Amino acid sequence: MSETAEKTILTTHLSGADCRRSGKVRDIYEFGNNLLIVATDRISCFDVVMPNGIPGKGKILTKISEFWFEKTEHIVLNHLISTDTSDFPEAVAEYRELLEGRSMWVREAKVVPVECVVRGYLADSAWSSYQETGQICGHALPEGLVEADKLPEPIFTPETKATSGHDIKITREEMAQITGQRLAEDLEQESLKLYEFGAEYAAECGFILADAKFEFGLINGELILVDEVFTPDASRYWDLDKWEPGRPQESFDKQYVRDYLETLDWDKEPPAPQLPAEVVARTREIYQETMQRLLQPGE
Repeated sequence: MSETAEKTILTTHLSGADCRRSGKVRDIYEFGNNLLIVATDRISCFDVVMPNGIPGKGKILTKISEFWFEKTEHIVLNHLISTDTSDFPEAVAEYRELLEGRSMWVREAKVVPVECVVRGYLADSAWSSYQETGQICGHALPEGLVEADKLPEPIFTPETKATSGHDIKITREEMAQITGQRLAEDLEQESLKLYEFGAEYAAECGFILADAKFEFGLINGELILVDEVFTPDASRYWDLDKWEPGRPQESFDKQYVRDYLETLDWDKEPPAPQLPAEVVARTREIYQETMQRLLQPGE
């Protein structure tokens, strides 16, 4: 989607719709009891949106989410109604060409204000926390683990949903104070089930699913999966054949962009620098490969 086309959707106002929220990557429009979620090609790093996006990224994220929503509905129901634009409201009919492939028509849910993270491997901030305390969000871990090690078993490490900046890691006890004990237990149980199922399938595709983040909501008191699921923006995929504990792993996500930005004299505050064409192209290749390996294993 071009910058001009994207602005058409964001600023001309989908007829009859209220723009509920414009996030770093997604824009959400409200139509009665349902929502239209539009995945743009924007990319953010260090909580700053880059001035140029990754062509086709929104379509890739939507396709992966659609795949996983269908594949995991036996574990927990989700909010997806359709990705077929002919099922969308008549009010957006003139935008169907722009919305095609990058939009989801979903049921509106009361979103639980907690990010549900499951970790199966020691990476990123979890590795830093382990080095400092030997724990991650209240989970005591064995001594002697190294970066990218597989954990004895997957652990649930919730985070608060920050309105700006990084989400804040909390313990399961702190989460229960936010959600209530019964809901906290259900969130942990469903998150672990999803992760274990996703990790098993990812291995069949030659991936390690190092960690994954889920969002849940409630509709008439029923817990459902919302937002996105197992995309490169919400999960950390490593190449199974190249996994080597004791060092950082090459991730199939926007880590490539982060690594490039770390080479610059940039303070990680807006405005962000323009991404070079070769960085954009390589990042798109990474997202594309992730989608192909997940949706077409063995090809």
